[in-house]
Amino acid sequence: MPHLSVAKFGGTSVANFDAMSACADIITADTNTRVVVLSASAGVTNYLVELANGCELSRRNDILNAVRTIQFNIIEKLQKPEMVIEKIEHYLTHIKALAESASLATSLALTDEIICHGEMMSTCIFTQLLNERNFPAVWVDVRDVVATDSHFGKAAPNDEKTVQQTNAVIKPLLEQGKVVITQGFIGRDDEGKTTTLGRGGSDYSAALLAEVLNANDVLIWTDVPGIYTTDPRIVSAAKRIDTISFNEAAEMATFGAKVLHPATLLPAVRSNIPVFVGSSKAPEQGGTWVTRDPQPRPTFRALALRRNQILLTLSSLSMLHSQGFLANVFTILAKHKISVDVVTTSEVSIAITLDKTGSTSSGLDILSDDLLAELREVCKVNVETDLALVAIIGNNLHTQAGIAKQLFETLSPYNVRLISYGASTNNVCTLVKNKEADEIIQALHSALFE
Repeated sequence: MPHLSVAKFGGTSVANFDAMSACADIITADTNTRVVVLSASAGVTNYLVELANGCELSRRNDILNAVRTIQFNIIEKLQKPEMVIEKIEHYLTHIKALAESASLATSLALTDEIICHGEMMSTCIFTQLLNERNFPAVWVDVRDVVATDSHFGKAAPNDEKTVQQTNAVIKPLLEQGKVVITQGFIGRDDEGKTTTLGRGGSDYSAALLAEVLNANDVLIWTDVPGIYTTDPRIVSAAKRIDTISFNEAAEMATFGAKVLHPATLLPAVRSNIPVFVGSSKAPEQGGTWVTRDPQPRPTFRALALRRNQILLTLSSLSMLHSQGFLANVFTILAKHKISVDVVTTSEVSIAITLDKTGSTSSGLDILSDDLLAELREVCKVNVETDLALVAIIGNNLHTQAGIAKQLFETLSPYNVRLISYGASTNNVCTLVKNKEADEIIQALHSALFE
């Protein structure tokens, strides 16, 4: 069986005609890339989310014009723009109608239906760009392939049905020598409604299709040439990591490194599919391979930062020497579909960190009045905001002598609100003030990597 790569290009990689052309160069130069997953052009999804959340007529018109401008700035540079103009106009008309509905009443289902259009338009334009190069690209609606449940905003794939539909839709095209161009981030539930996999879900789409197709690798093309020891925009001395393990990359992604979406790695880990991260703007610079067991495995691998965290402190004297309090709290959180990151406990209180925005595609606020009311029925609730989570990622951190001393000495000038150390062999987490986060990352990078 020939080598099969599934490539994914992010929003900045398809932001304009020149960026799309660079992506086309990568695909046409690599005969192994047979399935291509695209995000929406940069900026489009944010505009569509704003429409989905409901806005006044003048703002709706401004947004629709902005989206139209982004897409037509690309279309007008095609050799045969007339081949896609009618389709894009159809999508824009549909967005306008849906936005009018959202201005009257919003819903997660309506939000998903609106924001899927970014990917539909970018893939439509990109397929035409490839066809103009006499390349055998064919457009596929990924909703005919990826089946999901009806949890709008963060749908979970139905693996069995997705396999069946992939075999029926994509495999015959590959056998004909076609290169499939499809959308990331979206799917369809059993009732035929559009769903999304959550913000950043295009990576997940690519890994999911790679698993179903028994692909040899997943190529994530983004705007940076690989994964770095930390964000190079914060630390100019950050170094690129040539190889990194699934566990380390998942920890980095979970704690804020935006190069990979955390869920991306689930299908890849399950099927041991290597994941490559490189820059679509500079593919010659190489990138980072994420594999099961790369060597060497250093004690300190990277630093990750996630801003805008919430610290919930839940206190109750009934927690002392009692059973069931924690179970009760986590049952309430699960009911509201809240994912908890870091947890610390004392005799009468529990402190947990949450992302400020929910994991749904619409970015709705995670702390609803209903959630807080239910929690206050069982305990006293204290909410702290404007915090950032700094994670030190590495290997066997719990077995290395002197690590705590090294970290505490570096962190001694700063107020650390929470520390989680020992629960994972791969990370140490600290919660700090947002305004001090960059400075702390710089100090830790200097102490651990330079």
